[in-house]
Amino acid sequence: MTTLLAAAGLQHGYNGHRVLDDFSLTLARGQIGCILGPSGCGKTTALRCIAGFERIAAGRIAVNGEEMSSPGHTVPPERRRIGMVFQDYALFPHLTVIGNVGFGLRQLEAAVRRQRSFELLEMIGLAHAADSYPHELSGGQQQRVALARALAPRPELLLLDEPFSNLDFALRERIGLEVREILKQLNTTAILVTHDQHDSFAIADEIGIMNNGRIEQWGTPYDLYHRPATRFVADFIGQGVFLPGTVLDAGRVQVELGILEGSMPGELPPGAVVDVLLRPDDILHDDASPLQAQVLHKAFRGAEFLYTLQLPGGGRVMSLVPSHHNHAIGERIGIRLEIDHLVAFSRPA
Repeated sequence: MTTLLAAAGLQHGYNGHRVLDDFSLTLARGQIGCILGPSGCGKTTALRCIAGFERIAAGRIAVNGEEMSSPGHTVPPERRRIGMVFQDYALFPHLTVIGNVGFGLRQLEAAVRRQRSFELLEMIGLAHAADSYPHELSGGQQQRVALARALAPRPELLLLDEPFSNLDFALRERIGLEVREILKQLNTTAILVTHDQHDSFAIADEIGIMNNGRIEQWGTPYDLYHRPATRFVADFIGQGVFLPGTVLDAGRVQVELGILEGSMPGELPPGAVVDVLLRPDDILHDDASPLQAQVLHKAFRGAEFLYTLQLPGGGRVMSLVPSHHNHAIGERIGIRLEIDHLVAFSRPA
């Protein structure tokens, strides 16, 4: 795959505080990437540097092989062929929907501009609202108009800054899937910035987990969930608990539930005290199992219950159980471990 975006060793700060510290990522043409991390980790600053709104103190940003940013050199945003969808959509209230979509095409003849704008409105399912105004649309419709406006000039790269944060939870997933389908249909390379992993899982091909100004791990959602490279990534992605254990030898760890086998990241010598990551889907409900755990908490999720369980030795785990198994708080249930990916980290001192 051809690399469309390459950012290497970026540094940026405000008033002596470093916001980006050796920030690096690459994105192939046609791929949808996501920068995911907690508030304050620097993800929006990274997006603004890529867009050209902020200068970098170190490193290099290149789009399609052309240098866009380096210390002392910044190509202006309007010359980067980068589109951007802002958190608040930033639609022009005095322009119609089709006027908003065609705003960045003013260099084209009116008929060509209207044709291109109408084609995009048809693609996003809003051709019927071409002559409406933004205030007449729902939040989800406004989001799609902002997307169409950013796509109208055919950018090399599209940046989306928390684009779903103003939508309710039920709408976010549906709109996220629609956005992904549109981007894939146009083979548009894009980067999404969000603090919500549900948004990132719905839209992105690859995700970078950001912490303290840098990407800790870049990979597919599956790899981030099942093969986290750092403790921070393991803790940030998905749900789970850490159960104390002791390394027996390469690939075997003794925990309260028994001996777990599998490959572990890094070199952990025999006798090392570790924390083993257990996801809710690693703990299966099994009435025939001799191992019993007590129900401490339960959360109904429609098709499933998420149980928090206390083991005989005092450790706690979580388990996803089909919702027809409705057990009471304090009840003991049979469980067994079915783990495909052994993830263990040295216990912090």
